[in-house]
Parts: sequence; C-alpha cells; structure tokens
Amino acid sequence: QVQLVESGGGLVQAGGSLRLSCAASGSIFSINVMGWYRQAPGKQRELVAVIFSGGTTNVADSVKGRFTISRDSAKNTVYLQMNSLKPEDTAVYYCNIFQHSRGYWGQGTQVTVSS
Repeated sequence: QVQLVESGGGLVQAGGSLRLSCAASGSIFSINVMGWYRQAPGKQRELVAVIFSGGTTNVADSVKGRFTISRDSAKNTVYLQMNSLKPEDTAVYYCNIFQHSRGYWGQGTQVTVSS
C-alpha cells in the first residue's frame, strides 16, 4: 500500500509563487514516476509535470518556464515550484506515483490564484 501526503497549497495573487510538496510512504519501489496533475472546476484532470526516477521530466506546455518539478528520491518526495502564477492555474493539485503498473493519488491540495 502507498500513501501520498500533499502540502503547500493556498491562496496567492497573480504573479506570486507557491511550492507544493508530496511525500510518499509505504511500499515505494526505486523505479517509479512521480508527478502532479490538476483539476479545475468543470474540467478534466490534466497533467502538470512528472519526473522519472532517473530524473527525466515532462512538463505541460501551459506551465513550461513557470513551474519546476523536482524530487528527493531518498525521501520519496516530489516538489512543484510554481512561479508567475496565473488565475487560470487555479485548481486542485493532485500528487501521483506510478510504479509496477499501478498508480496512486494523493488527496489533493487547493491552489487559488486571484487576479
């Protein structure tokens, strides 16, 4: 079993920054993909950024240049540094870990960007 605990969401003005953290615990394998997805009201959940255990990243075009994903594999923790936030970044952000053909989700953390 795997548990994911997210932190760092909140309310910020446009142009501001937030840093999300997600700590994974339980049966974590050394080879996995950790990442962040988001879901705005009335919209489907979408990929924001993922990072493979080897360090390769995949970042959505909508946040490229503003968001940076990183991980501390020793702590099984993934981070999302969000800069130059825009109102359209407002959403619930979910942490995800994918390993051995199974995916696990965190409970989500709200990010609200005011204009």
